[in-house]
Amino acid sequence: MFEDIKNKRVLITGASTGIGACTAQLFASYGATIGIHYNSSREKAKILAEKIGEIGDRYHSPILIQADLLNPNERDMVIPTFIDHARGLDILINNAGAIIGTQHFLEMDDESWDKTLNLNLKSSFFLAKSAFSHMKEHGGGRIISISSISAKYGGSVSSIHYGAAKAGLEAVTRTLAREGAQYNILVNAIQPGVINTEAHKKIGRDSLSNRVKSIPLKRAGNPVDVANLCLFLASGCGDYITGQVLGVTGGD
Repeated sequence: MFEDIKNKRVLITGASTGIGACTAQLFASYGATIGIHYNSSREKAKILAEKIGEIGDRYHSPILIQADLLNPNERDMVIPTFIDHARGLDILINNAGAIIGTQHFLEMDDESWDKTLNLNLKSSFFLAKSAFSHMKEHGGGRIISISSISAKYGGSVSSIHYGAAKAGLEAVTRTLAREGAQYNILVNAIQPGVINTEAHKKIGRDSLSNRVKSIPLKRAGNPVDVANLCLFLASGCGDYITGQVLGVTGGD
């Protein structure tokens, strides 16, 4: 079903842990060449690269790219670096994201707002812009951005900036999809719901039990649930899907 993923050149941002790492391993299992972007989690990225090396072969060794996406100079080198090493780019998965600052919105400062929108919206746009430019000249490609159910519900009182950023990312997705259709560049976003990752602990959520009660399927999702949809959209199964925001939410 996903044989056409073999030999595709796939760059995944924020790939050292969570959804990104799971997606990298899944694509590698189908023979793709993987670009693992990371910022500070070097050891985790190296461990992931070793796992992928065991999955694939020497012709599909993963490409490690370190960059702080809040730094425009580093961010703008991510796509060219991957293209240089992989000799092209077929699929970009804009996965990097985080909530920076979890104050109640009445106490929120400029730095939390700016950095959260910079990482989740601005950097994703400029990475997509760079990928789009390359794909336009090389027969097309796929751009998949990882949004959040926060875009649907607006985020909590302490993640309003994150919800705003992800809502903006979905708007960018639709615009790029309309323009990309003529170049065979298909652009979609995935809207994960509550997914079991380390990200919850980073923002102080030790338990998801109360939140899970409101989910129709009565459980949190797993990173592979999101990775599977990435694979579907990137493969021939997604040839007639563009400009969509698809939920992986357990019915939430």
